[in-house]
Amino acid sequence: MNHLVSPSILASDFGNLQRDIEMLNRSDADWIHVDIMDGLFVPNISFGFPVVEKVRQHAQKPLDVHLMIVDPDRYLERFSKAGAEIITVHFEACTHLNRTVNAIKELGCKAGVALNPHTPVAFLEDIIEYLDLVLIMSVNPGFGGQKFIPNTYKKIADLVKLGSGRNENLHIEIDGGVDEHNARLLLDTGANVLVAGNSVFSAPDPIEAISKLKH
Repeated sequence: MNHLVSPSILASDFGNLQRDIEMLNRSDADWIHVDIMDGLFVPNISFGFPVVEKVRQHAQKPLDVHLMIVDPDRYLERFSKAGAEIITVHFEACTHLNRTVNAIKELGCKAGVALNPHTPVAFLEDIIEYLDLVLIMSVNPGFGGQKFIPNTYKKIADLVKLGSGRNENLHIEIDGGVDEHNARLLLDTGANVLVAGNSVFSAPDPIEAISKLKH
């Protein structure tokens, strides 16, 4: 499958969010990555439902919603109604992961599971067939602008092996420290969705930065 680019609006200019969403609409971006943080699962707080609803009003690309929150089951339906098309929950935040994944799919959304840097891919052994997406965190979640963790490449290779013959259409998404310098190696190792925040929104020309990640 052709790889996808999902710019993270956590790095956008919140004072000009509509402008930045409209820029993403014009760009080669495939999805728009929306990081939801609750100040509990991660030490930061980001967006709530009203912001997601406003983003949905202006976005012409699917919303790729990444829930970095405790007990995400409470809010799956509300994020679906707010406009999420992909909902990703953290393995570390879900006691009954199969139930959570099924609930996301019943809402008509694609279901993803995210792994923190210390969580082995092998923990997905018994659920890999049921997932639309696995998000490998290549930084510790909670803040933008962190340094990429090189062990990510091994985890991508492990995930490719785990999905082989069992889930050939799996989206393997990488989030954290992704830029034009490591994008090619990430894709060559087996990733097929790149999340990029600072490397897009801090660039002199964000549309060009997205194009470089896409091509």
